[in-house]
Amino acid sequence: MGTVYSKSEKAYLERIGNRIRELRTEGDLSQEKLAFACDLDRTYIGSVERGERNISVINLRKIAKALKIKVSVLLNIEE
Repeated sequence: MGTVYSKSEKAYLERIGNRIRELRTEGDLSQEKLAFACDLDRTYIGSVERGERNISVINLRKIAKALKIKVSVLLNIEE
């Protein structure tokens, strides 16, 4: 059984996931290519994009690096 998040926490994870998806598609990358570039599993990237994972800071850094952006740009989402 996974962690249970409040509605606002779930919404926040979804906003981060949507931001990653947006930046990935702008970079013309598939989930598979992004996963390979940041040494993460494709299914992990998919679950992050759907807001199903509370992504670690290290993995945020890996994703940002693969997207060739700063973590602060990646996290530029509406609160």
